[in-house]
Amino acid sequence: MNTQVGIVGGGPAGLTLSHLLHLQGIESVVLETRTREEVEGTIRAGVLEQNTVDLMVDTGLGDRIKREGHTHQGIELRFGGKGHRIAFDELTGGRAVTVYPQHEVLKDLIARRLADGGDLRFGVSDVHVHDHTSESPKIIYRDADGNEQTLTCALVAGCDGSRTSTRALIPATTVRTDHFRQYPFAWFGILAEAPPSSEELIYANHPRGFALISTRTPQVQRHYLQVDPDDSVDNWSDDRIWSELHARVDGEGAEIKDGKIFQKSILQFRSFVCEPMQHGNLFLAGDAAHTVPPTGAKGMNLAIADVYFLSKAMSEYFTTRSRAGLDSYTDTVMPRVWRTQHFSWWMSSMLHRLPDDTGFGHKRQIAELDMVTRSVAGRTLIAENYVGTPLEL
Repeated sequence: MNTQVGIVGGGPAGLTLSHLLHLQGIESVVLETRTREEVEGTIRAGVLEQNTVDLMVDTGLGDRIKREGHTHQGIELRFGGKGHRIAFDELTGGRAVTVYPQHEVLKDLIARRLADGGDLRFGVSDVHVHDHTSESPKIIYRDADGNEQTLTCALVAGCDGSRTSTRALIPATTVRTDHFRQYPFAWFGILAEAPPSSEELIYANHPRGFALISTRTPQVQRHYLQVDPDDSVDNWSDDRIWSELHARVDGEGAEIKDGKIFQKSILQFRSFVCEPMQHGNLFLAGDAAHTVPPTGAKGMNLAIADVYFLSKAMSEYFTTRSRAGLDSYTDTVMPRVWRTQHFSWWMSSMLHRLPDDTGFGHKRQIAELDMVTRSVAGRTLIAENYVGTPLEL
């Protein structure tokens, strides 16, 4: 079978790229190893930048997000037992974020692509890209029934997540440079049946460690505690979790509301960037090219920004045969990637207790948080980065 763009991976990057290409009259085929039920049923967090929401609305994906998403005009930074609000709307000219889970975004994308006649192939296996430096790359894979298939295309998008196979097609050392950082802490996350503890997200710096108070729905809340990377879910009883959340967050203006915990997990902290994000007619996007710590709520937003620019470059190529946009894809998106890495690292280093800290580190963090929250410039820096800089900048 032939198509214009072969997309490996049916997550936010791959599905959004397929949607944007369709709107520009470009055919694509999406290959995803998980079933549709697995893609739509994997519960993931979702704090969407203003850019992401605007793009969804402008391209016909906004019905549910406008109806069910929760707009947040700020966040609270807590330290010293007190809260300090960062007012996004006041500091960014009315921009905000929307809490809307990633799996709901995927449901919207899948429904729209299928309604538009999109070619989404779930449950495939043994996906291998061949001849990506030629004019006719091929993707050989096994379909959901186990039959070997070959997809010939002009361009290939590697959108297959952090466990990517497509990244390895960019030769290591001679072409590709990998930048990696492992953080000395992790997040212990819970989902709980409880009323919201706050109308907006709370980021808490405490001598015992970081805590994040978030929400999913009026009935389901998502909270996180900083733990050691080698910790285990088995070490945390429900009583211990709630006790630790109260200790790290409760105080002036805040009190955690308990409930029934129905999911526990530990999330590791890593930063990664692959440079360049392209080779021949292969172009990486999303977690296949970079990952960020979750502190800044940037992973899905950065993936969607990637494919926004990639779709423009691909459209230019198929319309005019010019490779200018394709050849400059890495240079176009990389400044945003590194700005996002910096913001995620900065928020993480400012809010988390560092191992072996004798007290100096925590005092320094408190001074930094005090300086940032007292200053209009400091609050604006957080707000502008959190809601996302406009895509055309």
